[in-house]
Amino acid sequence: MDFQDYQGVWVFIEVNEGVVAPVSLELLGAGRMLADKRGGELAGVLIGDNVGHLSKTIFEYGADVAYVYDDPIFKHYRTESFMKALLDCSQKHKPEIILYGATSTGKDLASAVATDLPTGLTADTTELDVEEDTGLLLASRPAFGGNIMATILCKKYRPQMATVRAKVIKALSPEVGRAGRVVEESISLKEADIRTKVLEIVKETTRKVRMDEADIIVAGGKGLGSAEGFQLVHELAETLNGAVGASRDVVEAGWIEHAHQVGQTGVTVTPKIYIAIGISGAIQHIVGMKNSGLIIAINKDPEAPIFASCHYGIVGDAFEIVPMLIEQFKQVMSREGVSHV
Repeated sequence: MDFQDYQGVWVFIEVNEGVVAPVSLELLGAGRMLADKRGGELAGVLIGDNVGHLSKTIFEYGADVAYVYDDPIFKHYRTESFMKALLDCSQKHKPEIILYGATSTGKDLASAVATDLPTGLTADTTELDVEEDTGLLLASRPAFGGNIMATILCKKYRPQMATVRAKVIKALSPEVGRAGRVVEESISLKEADIRTKVLEIVKETTRKVRMDEADIIVAGGKGLGSAEGFQLVHELAETLNGAVGASRDVVEAGWIEHAHQVGQTGVTVTPKIYIAIGISGAIQHIVGMKNSGLIIAINKDPEAPIFASCHYGIVGDAFEIVPMLIEQFKQVMSREGVSHV
């Protein structure tokens, strides 16, 4: 494998309901940094039905090139069809690096492409860098239960690939009017060639505030002692009209569903306010919330690691402090005539 044949950084552009997914815009920012260090181009790969117009969006967010597979056969994501398109593009143009969002779609596609190329794949990356002289992608992620950060290299194969957690990298501010080069691609693919068929799409509806959309998240840890004690988190979150988060220990104890887990093996969040109650602050959890606007920690252990990662810390018993906070918030909101913060 002649590494000199492989040039440039690519981002797989995920499209949801006709709009570029936020994680793809974030990855364009990371890709721009990597491409600039290597002195190469940044490209976005658009696969879908009626997606060509989205080239304008990815150019504004940093891409130089858009490889576009625009065909009705790509209307819905299916592993086989998208994999064939991305393999075709990669084999034609030979990128040095391909980045994917660590979403259900991105992780499924990346693993399929890595198997067929073949090459390596670093999953759930939280930090990215590149060696300017060698072009080695430095993809870092927590390992051994979140106790250390491991930087993973792919020394023998190209392209180097990684899936990257949402919200761990900030998107660039869009440069309105920025233009790039559109390369229209196509492959010979018929519906009969694809084993998977999309029969129906059922959208889940919920009245609860989603963690990835919440401005305020109240998260609890094992320091609350029991599932009954964890109800404090629900009470404060309801008062503030916020979402409920949890540490891995709490989820493993069965106090709340995995969908509420914040951290490397859960969800990465960036709310305006993150309140951590009874959470010790293991790196596995910190990785998932460290980019929050304001972090407030409540813990009775003054040596808890969470205090090294918060903006404000309260040392004390949560069962005394949180009820007082709830009461004060309710009084303020009543006085101001608002139903939630």
